[in-house]
Amino acid sequence: MARRYHVQTFGCQMNEHDSERIAGLLEADGLERSERTDDADVVVLNTCCIRENADDRLYGSLGWLKPWKEGRDGRQIVVAGCLSQKDRGRVRERAPWVDVVMGTHNVHRAAELVATASTSGPVTEILDEAVLDDHALFPSALPASREVSYRAWVTIQIGCDNTCAYCIVPAVRGREYSRQPEDVVAEVRRLAASGVTEVTLLGQNVNSFGRDLAVAERRAGADVRTRPRFASLLRDVGSVPGIRRVRFTSPHPKDMNDEAMEAMASSPAVCEHLHFPLQSGSDRVLAAMHRGYTGARYLDRLATARATVPDLAVTTDLIVGFPGETEHDFSESLEVVAEAGFDAAYLFVFSPREGTEAAGMVDRFVDAAEVADRFARMKAVLDRSAVQRHAARVGRTEEVVVEGRNERRPGQLSGRTRQNKLVHFDCDEPLRAGTYATVEIVSSARFHLGGRLLEVTAEPSHRRRLDVAAC
Repeated sequence: MARRYHVQTFGCQMNEHDSERIAGLLEADGLERSERTDDADVVVLNTCCIRENADDRLYGSLGWLKPWKEGRDGRQIVVAGCLSQKDRGRVRERAPWVDVVMGTHNVHRAAELVATASTSGPVTEILDEAVLDDHALFPSALPASREVSYRAWVTIQIGCDNTCAYCIVPAVRGREYSRQPEDVVAEVRRLAASGVTEVTLLGQNVNSFGRDLAVAERRAGADVRTRPRFASLLRDVGSVPGIRRVRFTSPHPKDMNDEAMEAMASSPAVCEHLHFPLQSGSDRVLAAMHRGYTGARYLDRLATARATVPDLAVTTDLIVGFPGETEHDFSESLEVVAEAGFDAAYLFVFSPREGTEAAGMVDRFVDAAEVADRFARMKAVLDRSAVQRHAARVGRTEEVVVEGRNERRPGQLSGRTRQNKLVHFDCDEPLRAGTYATVEIVSSARFHLGGRLLEVTAEPSHRRRLDVAAC
């Protein structure tokens, strides 16, 4: 019997995409996917280190996996991703029963490292930076095993050249590298030919896409004129036949330009959803974070985006309790957030990450009780905006792509609008994941909308292992 693997992913979309590539490489090496840890021979934990509790989650999982490994000969544990890149040898020190420890720069080596550990014993391989090879730099160039056939991640850029005081990403993902635009478009064409209708372009700062390419071309003596490369890429990807939806994440407010907004508005496939991380509304805190914009500048860019892209939904990231944040700073944040009127937000309590500038600001850490109070107050403002934005959509007709069953209410389906709104709606006939339909929005709540199915507009062109009847 073939050996089986199971991948558990922590963290962001970049990690999810890396997990798809690790799975694809393991399958290419003859392993089969297992939906359960108990049935697997190889368990991969693809880790995140953005928040402090990521460490607890990893080492808690490794403690649980120790007796699992001892339960049958030949079982292996792999720790990959950002936390292993950060902790390096510490992973095996704390959990010596781990077989493979690998970092963010060697996803392309996953199957080889598992095979090496099988014959030669435990292995740790943490590269300090990305290998200058297309397969190593960009996981999208590797085989993938996706859980759905109609939707795919496409990496356009890795790494980050920003210096945000709280962020560990540049340390674990390295400096910025952009993929050649023609390679991105070629991949999207291949995905469309395989039945994919929705792609999400991935990068740590997508609107700086191509900046490094221009620098390299100038150094090589090319006459390179400044051009909005990300805007051009949006248009090119959006024009690929068969692609109905294009999303991207995440842009940086300081780099979001008019050309990108105009490309969103003029490309029918590009969705009306912008994830636009604010982090704080206090100018003083933003300066301490090294974000490169003020609250007023952020609101100006947001207003331009909404004026340029009709029916735009905007989500954001916010940090409460950054070192030195005063009550006055927090009040300024509340004012900016209230004025912005976000559709939804990821709200975080500041988490010091070893190796970042903010982690050394110990004397300015905000009292935990005060942070908890501010978190609750900010959440109330965000919830109010979300409820209002959702209520305003009642009575509208929306296009959704079916994702599957509503597990809480049998007989209902769940789907996503172009604005990335979750819609639950009744269904009298089975529809496969990836089906496009129009629904009338009949109710709203904080996190979802309720709908009534009007018409199926497009069936998925390919049926794969995990695309099952949805109701």
